[in-house]
Amino acid sequence: MIVAIASGKGGTGKTTVAANLARRISESGRPTQLLDCDVEEPNCHIFVRPSIESSETVHVPVPEVDEELCTLCGECARVCQFNAIACLKKSVLVFPELCHGCAGCWLVCPAGAITPGGRDVGVVEKGEASGFAFVQGRLRVGEAMSPPLIRAVKKEIDTARTCLIDAPPGTSCPVIEAVKGSDFLVLVTEPTPFGLNDLRLAVDMAREIGLPHGVVINRSGIGDGRLKEYCGTEGVDVLGEIPDDRRIAEAYSRGELAVDALPEYRGRFDALRATIEERVAELV
Repeated sequence: MIVAIASGKGGTGKTTVAANLARRISESGRPTQLLDCDVEEPNCHIFVRPSIESSETVHVPVPEVDEELCTLCGECARVCQFNAIACLKKSVLVFPELCHGCAGCWLVCPAGAITPGGRDVGVVEKGEASGFAFVQGRLRVGEAMSPPLIRAVKKEIDTARTCLIDAPPGTSCPVIEAVKGSDFLVLVTEPTPFGLNDLRLAVDMAREIGLPHGVVINRSGIGDGRLKEYCGTEGVDVLGEIPDDRRIAEAYSRGELAVDALPEYRGRFDALRATIEERVAELV
């Protein structure tokens, strides 16, 4: 199964859930893979300490204009929805950082003056981490678009394994790119007003793209009861809860997994794994 782990906002414990689940699933004997698709700031590696075995640069196609062939007709600029190419009186300007690599400009060019070039957006790194496969993307510093790199990370999904995807925070394009195609979406939240507000957005996103989902409540015990009231009213399944335990935060600050530093939490993550598997089985 492919399970994406996301959150409506950053800092709710998404990586904590993803990394600890990966460890417990692999220790149960199931072939496991953890993919860190939070490519702008990947941090799963801090906790699972993988041995990186390969690194591959990811390119996106961008237009290269042969001005000797160009007739300055302007068709390329008219088709571009991202203002990545502009036709002036005497030349054509290309803005590679705005280009989404859709290929529209070189497909419509009547003179054949535009060909696809390449632009580096980041790297995909692969390796092993304590008994399970690990993949992460690292976006190039200054790069604005992460979806192409997220797609490259997801190309490494091994369907023979239980795959966990650590998605970026929020509900924008990078998140949708990371979670789409998954069998199930786990939304990690916290029982605070901010947590509830952003969970609403995340649930709306999941419903819009038709992705089965449930909620894990992190730091359970703080705040008030409005989060559970919302889940009950909206029919959102609460898959599990992680208590507000300072020891988890201390382990996190040391780069340690909760299931390693605090063995009593192994059963809690095992129960979460079993619940997710039940929900996925119900969908088959």
